Amino acid sequence: MRGFFGPEGTFTHQALLTLGDEPAIPLPTVKRALDAVRSGEVEASLVPIENSIEGGVSATLDYLALPDDPLQIVQEVVIPVSFDLCVRRGTKLGQVRRVVSHPHAIAQVRGWLDEHLPDAVVVERGSTAGAAELVADPASGFDAAVCAPVAGKMYGLVSAAHHISDNDRAATRFVLVSRPGRSPLRTGHDKTSLVAYMRQDHPGALLEILQQFAVRGVNLCRIESRPTKTTLGEYCFSIDAEGHVSEARMAEALMGLRRICKDVVFLGSYPRADRKSPKVPYGGKDSDYHEAQAWVRSIEPLGDDDPNPSSHEN
Repeated sequence: MRGFFGPEGTFTHQALLTLGDEPAIPLPTVKRALDAVRSGEVEASLVPIENSIEGGVSATLDYLALPDDPLQIVQEVVIPVSFDLCVRRGTKLGQVRRVVSHPHAIAQVRGWLDEHLPDAVVVERGSTAGAAELVADPASGFDAAVCAPVAGKMYGLVSAAHHISDNDRAATRFVLVSRPGRSPLRTGHDKTSLVAYMRQDHPGALLEILQQFAVRGVNLCRIESRPTKTTLGEYCFSIDAEGHVSEARMAEALMGLRRICKDVVFLGSYPRADRKSPKVPYGGKDSDYHEAQAWVRSIEPLGDDDPNPSSHEN
């Protein structure tokens, strides 16, 4: 059984339907969807992680990567996002005084609202489908919901305005999350996600992290700082990088991070939704690494099997 950040009619639900018709249960918050995986209530949950307009979804980034109980991404889905302004039948656009929706949805239609409903009060709620449900009840005090057309229809609403997004190319990325285990097999168009914790704050600390990828030719898809929630001003870095942990250059980058960081939380290697293959620089193929390793072994002193030669120093 899968879970998803619900209710039905949200963009997460639409993304879930692209994965097949396996039974799934809606869960009211991102935290609840991830906790259901941790507790074994569901095998996996689908949650939003990134929006092309608003960037990372902070709830997912934070609750996914708990150092003591991390989860693992096994698949991603990217879908285009388009919003309508949905109202009860008989409500005209000029009668809309209170609008409700999810914060990310509001951010994506802010320009349209400012132009067409400059005097309307805009209120944030937990989901776009939940907003449609509120508007369906006249006693709620809300006149319109910013939501997907399917959510409006589910609750008997009609569209007072279609395609009101400020950016018609907006898209949201979702991830299917399970308990930690083996990553999906390498496909050649993969992505690796992780969280890196600095050992200490000093000039160049972030540069040291980035160099682990740069010197090996590993391109980053996303990097965001997130508070560690321990001390003011202390941050970790949520990172998506092109490639799979089974690739030599990615494995060496992760080993480098492991050496220099206070902690590294591995969140999985999985196929990219866009099936884009990374550009591998000169010297970056697995065969290049294997040849270089063989060369080093060929020049090592014979019989030097002590992994800690300093132990013999006086």
